[in-house]
Amino acid sequence: MMKEERIKQSETRIFKAVFPNTTNHYDTLFGGTAMQLMDEVAFITATRFSRQRMVTVSSDRIDFKRPIPAGTIIELFGRVTYLGNTSLKIRVDIFIEQMYSYDREKAVSGEFTFVAIDDSKKPVQIK
Repeated sequence: MMKEERIKQSETRIFKAVFPNTTNHYDTLFGGTAMQLMDEVAFITATRFSRQRMVTVSSDRIDFKRPIPAGTIIELFGRVTYLGNTSLKIRVDIFIEQMYSYDREKAVSGEFTFVAIDDSKKPVQIK
């Protein structure tokens, strides 16, 4: 399978409702919760692309462009943006959707770097 086809097939989309138990005193999603969800989507995307054991080695700049209010739906979208020998990068964007309208906007973006590992937790080539 060609690299571009693998990238397309490994794209990952997850939707979540933002409930009050995940929000701070401003009634918006905790930044740490957003980052946890982003890392999870990035991990799934990396694993779907490589079909190997993957671990997060870094998170690059994460930009919080808009607050994510309680009572909205969020879509997390992950896509491979770079492929190295043993590592790859995944960009994750979070979009906000209003529950009762078609309004949609990007709220958060970030990149995560993953490395493929073997049974001894040593880096191995991504196949």
